[in-house]
Amino acid sequence: MQWQWMEKVFLWKSILTFRVSLLVCTAGNLSAQATCPDITVTQQLLKEGFHRDLLTKVELGAGDEAIGSCTVAIKEHLPTGLYVDPYELESLQQDNLTEALIIPDSVDVESPEYLATDLAIVVYMKPDPQCACCFKAMLPVHCRYHRPTEDDGEALALLKSPEILIHCHKSFTSVECWKYSDVEAPCSVRNRHTCHWNNVKYKPVNKEVILQVPVGLKQHGALVCAVTLLTTVLCSSLVLAAVCKYEHFSLVRCSE
Repeated sequence: MQWQWMEKVFLWKSILTFRVSLLVCTAGNLSAQATCPDITVTQQLLKEGFHRDLLTKVELGAGDEAIGSCTVAIKEHLPTGLYVDPYELESLQQDNLTEALIIPDSVDVESPEYLATDLAIVVYMKPDPQCACCFKAMLPVHCRYHRPTEDDGEALALLKSPEILIHCHKSFTSVECWKYSDVEAPCSVRNRHTCHWNNVKYKPVNKEVILQVPVGLKQHGALVCAVTLLTTVLCSSLVLAAVCKYEHFSLVRCSE
């Protein structure tokens, strides 16, 4: 009897110890979640048509002064239906408006959607003067030409959620509690050496960004070809008539 009683006491002690440990762990997790600020990301498309501006805002939610030692970048993955113009980015970088690196370096801006490849762009964000712990960046994107459709005359280009990269020179509480994975990326546009970045998890305000690209209709193919052919013949005839009409004067002027 005494042995059975000791077994019951030991069992109850084990259960009590397990419950206390569980409560301590749960309280610790809740405390960490309460003190760890969320990272929120907002994306918005500006302008209309084939040439748009993608505005991205990142709010770290950390009030620590050490946030000023951090560099924030986004890695955008553009589908085949979109591209960025490297010459335009170079001009914007000279004016200190946008700093971005294209992966790969070469971009065929004339390629249609069905012959293009995906692009990755690392955009280095700037602090937002209207928010102490916010960063923003503007990236001009352009729509490629798509194949004609049969019904609605629209093609959709879906932008994937960007990766948020953070590189801090000082360590503080918020960085330690954010969930992240270590990645390597260029330090900046001017410094192409590789730096270690934290690819952090975040809370997107809008789930996805979709561009509606206007395209032609397949049933209009014959009409478009006919009009194009007639326009080409007419313009060529006008040019040929002008050459024949003014050829004499040009020869006389050259001979003089």
